[in-house]
Amino acid sequence: MSGRVDVRHVPKPWGHETIWAHTDRYVGKILHIKAGQALSVQYHERKDETVYLLRGDMKYWVQLPGDTELRDQALSVGQAFRITPGTIHYMEAVTDCDVLEASTPELDD
Repeated sequence: MSGRVDVRHVPKPWGHETIWAHTDRYVGKILHIKAGQALSVQYHERKDETVYLLRGDMKYWVQLPGDTELRDQALSVGQAFRITPGTIHYMEAVTDCDVLEASTPELDD
């Protein structure tokens, strides 16, 4: 149904996330990552996500197809990166960062 939605603020060891959309078809978040902090290494069987760097400098560590190790994919403000299911990855904030994430709805994947 169309209308105003509840926005959730979730504290995390690396900062916090603001979940501004969560439906059965998609999720929208803003990740607020403190300088020098990194998210845990992640792997999703179903979740497909794209991140867009709104503010700050970050390193996006990812194991691309055919690689055996994680590689640093530096992101600058205004750049985006898509992570498809089955890709090992994590984010590391060089400075305080705000990251917009759009994904499929599997938050526990």
